[in-house]
Amino acid sequence: MKAIFRDYKAIFDRDPAAKTLFGWLEAILSNSGFHAILYYRLAHLLHVIKIPVIPRLISQMARFLTGVEIHPGAKIGSGFFIDHGMGVVIGETAEIGNDVTLYQGVTLGGTGKDRGKRHPTLGDNVVVGAGAKVLGNITVGSHSKVGAGSVVIHPVPESCTVVGVPGEVVRRDGNKVEPLDHCDLPDPVEELRERIVFLQKEIDVIEQALAKKKVKKGDSHVK
Repeated sequence: MKAIFRDYKAIFDRDPAAKTLFGWLEAILSNSGFHAILYYRLAHLLHVIKIPVIPRLISQMARFLTGVEIHPGAKIGSGFFIDHGMGVVIGETAEIGNDVTLYQGVTLGGTGKDRGKRHPTLGDNVVVGAGAKVLGNITVGSHSKVGAGSVVIHPVPESCTVVGVPGEVVRRDGNKVEPLDHCDLPDPVEELRERIVFLQKEIDVIEQALAKKKVKKGDSHVK
């Protein structure tokens, strides 16, 4: 019940639209993100005590009613807030810390058919923007932000901002990270050319050694 109360309170802390005279009533009756979390809390409880089938049925019903799909096996801390909610997907082995915010269209998904831990771990106070995808068994550190539409496939340190496809850190501890200087990038064609020249030299040495062996073998036959 403590987690549910903190989930409910998070609506008023993070949703400006809820700060009205009857905001508390709107949150209870019409906030689809909050409804999805309620369904998840029940399904997860049944999942933990190993009740078969019913947890998944609850999660599927929640998806139908709210547009949010949360696997009962996911581990989610308190103060969890889903804004708008439609299209949010949270995988079975995802782990989410306290006071995390997800916007619509967010996916915390896997990258293949691997078993075991295959979904992301989000630390405390993480914000994931609309349409962002965080994929695979990676960790997004506490107090980090993922920009809208980003695709994150690599671990993110704490207190960072990540944007882009694939996601790149653009801020760390509030300070702008220097962009990549494309003038300093290595020339792959030149590297390949150097490698081919090196291999050709190796082949020349081997051919010369074989030729010397043939000559010596021919001399021994003459004698």
